[in-house]
Amino acid sequence: MKSLELLLEDEAATIALGEDLALALKAGDCVALSGDLGAGKSTFARAFLRAMADDETLEVPSPTFTLVQSYELRIPVAHFDLYRLADASELYELGFDEALSDGICLVEWPEKAEEALPADRITLTFTHVGEGRRLMITAPDAAFGRISRSLAIRSFLAQAGLAGARRRHLSGDASIRAYERIRAGEGEPAKILMDAPKHTPGPILQDGKYYQQLAHIAEDVIPFVAVSELLRKRGFAAPAIYARDLDQGLLMIEDLGSEGILDPQGRPIAERYVESARLLARLHSEPAERDIPVAEGLVHHIPDFDRTAIKIETSLLIDWYLPWKRGRPASDAERDAYFAIWDRLVDILAAAEKNLVLRDYHSPNILWRADRSGLDRIGIIDFQDAMIGPAAYDLAALVQDARATIEPDLARRMMEAYIAERRAVRPFDEAAFSRDWHIMAAQRNCKLAGIWVRLKERDGKPGYMKHMPRTFAYLERALSHDVLTPLRDWCIKAGILASESATS
Repeated sequence: MKSLELLLEDEAATIALGEDLALALKAGDCVALSGDLGAGKSTFARAFLRAMADDETLEVPSPTFTLVQSYELRIPVAHFDLYRLADASELYELGFDEALSDGICLVEWPEKAEEALPADRITLTFTHVGEGRRLMITAPDAAFGRISRSLAIRSFLAQAGLAGARRRHLSGDASIRAYERIRAGEGEPAKILMDAPKHTPGPILQDGKYYQQLAHIAEDVIPFVAVSELLRKRGFAAPAIYARDLDQGLLMIEDLGSEGILDPQGRPIAERYVESARLLARLHSEPAERDIPVAEGLVHHIPDFDRTAIKIETSLLIDWYLPWKRGRPASDAERDAYFAIWDRLVDILAAAEKNLVLRDYHSPNILWRADRSGLDRIGIIDFQDAMIGPAAYDLAALVQDARATIEPDLARRMMEAYIAERRAVRPFDEAAFSRDWHIMAAQRNCKLAGIWVRLKERDGKPGYMKHMPRTFAYLERALSHDVLTPLRDWCIKAGILASESATS
């Protein structure tokens, strides 16, 4: 257990703390609120619940008489008041264990059932100090780390002139990054807080390097800052950066809006996808810059999408997907054949047209700004893993959107829009580009099949498995090019392509 002490100067500080912890706690956290009457427990609980609900008017009745009040929020919260509890054993009858397994439990007067509460609970102890409150926070290491991170973000906001800003959860993704929407006051435009702590190195896989190094995955926010600057200089709508702490991995960035390129039912909006394809063509019409100044004495060098990166990503299919699908790992012969095929494909890609590869250019990372015109309607986010590689990669990621089903007619329109835009600038080798597109589409889908399983098996995120049938339908289309016949034959022999494509 670790502890820290805070001075809450007034009610506003207690409310801010409630918002801060609403962004730090997760399902399974029990928070014991201790202190005398009027010490601030109810003020904290009310602020916490309203922040979790993103509703300043949310009614938060005292559970003094009902003993427990439940809220179905982003994370379910159960608010317990044990002042009238006769015996600790009654806590079970109130559904405490079930509430804790599904969400967060806030417990006022925990002293009434101390022996029945989890030993690894978080404890907030409020005491009067003049007009304010002194707060002692005690928590297990993991929870303490999350709380400390959220308090560090509040300090970052204060340094950026936003000490009293309202913080609300915006999103998280498959990585360790998280995002908040920040509002300084009524009528003020929102900003986005990007919380991207440095990656913790993983196990060494080859050549003394771990996965992020081999695949050139960004390990801090420096690449995001650099690529945002590059894109904005080129006239594209990437977020402006208003404040930054490169060491802590905190950025205050422009809010480009929340409207995307899918309709409310999650279906592609054709016009928006076609315009997104045109933007890529415009991006590829000029050579990419590689070295981007970020700060005095600090230059980000955009890495190459090299053989090692391509192969470490494709290894996810054979290391994660294949054992999950068949119940046994690949044989040495299967592995040798698979990687030999990819070595030959990478050799072919040596002649591919190279440019900036944003890497995840698809619906979660493309915003639509209807009040703008032309390509300025397309907002681009989540490009910190950008590399210099085959220009066809991002078009493959868009045309075969991992999160939405792109029907053949729309796919054709997107390809035609891209090619027409490129032709308008200068001729390029369309046959070679088509070949490279198919190779990159196959590479990306082999990677994704493994990622979906890894997220489920290693990270406890099974929701991504819903994308698996679509991924294999896309893979089958990618493998239709003659250059990929050896990979298609390998997939059929391994017993993974036919079974998956049959269900797509």
